[in-house]
Amino acid sequence: MLITSYNPTELGDTLIAVLRPDTASQKVETHATVTRISDEKTDQTLGYNFFNVSETLGQLDVNGQVHLTADQVDQLNNLLKTNDFDPELEQDTDPKFVVGYVASAEAHPKSDHLQVTKTEVGADKPLQIVSGSPNMQADILVVVAKVGAMMPDGLIIWPGELRGVESDGMIVSGRELQLPNAPQHPGALILPADYQPVGAAFDFKRAQTLFTD
Repeated sequence: MLITSYNPTELGDTLIAVLRPDTASQKVETHATVTRISDEKTDQTLGYNFFNVSETLGQLDVNGQVHLTADQVDQLNNLLKTNDFDPELEQDTDPKFVVGYVASAEAHPKSDHLQVTKTEVGADKPLQIVSGSPNMQADILVVVAKVGAMMPDGLIIWPGELRGVESDGMIVSGRELQLPNAPQHPGALILPADYQPVGAAFDFKRAQTLFTD
């Protein structure tokens, strides 16, 4: 997993790279312009902060998530090697926002408002996703934020559980995707039946006209 973001207004010329979810106890190690954050117990890397990153990648005309090219990942790995860190970054090209088909939606055993869905996302096996959307039901097309997705507000989707039931992903609303004129109340974005094939990367550009005033 490799999720990167760049927010020069808030953080200056710093690229944040996230590889794993945060843990309770962490270790921080800095060599020159690179900081490694790791799990204190397992020593697994949780992420890196690359300071003065424009000196390595050039100017990044981005404010938010950065989708790195293979060459950019190589440049960052070379920087890690130069600073005595393992060159462990791997480019992640798997689309994280995809069209999903809700094959089933059943009541959560420990909640009166949550539903446990089996949601198809293409060739992968169906995902079990717990949803609190009031309009959730079977036999609809939706937008799924898969594990590793970064939402427009910066939230990263990790595997989790809701009231004891595992949930691998999130069925999202137009509001959560920050689409123009999306309803500002809870409810999954239900796509037209022929909008895009199941498993296809969600077309954010096309979605700008999904809602009208």
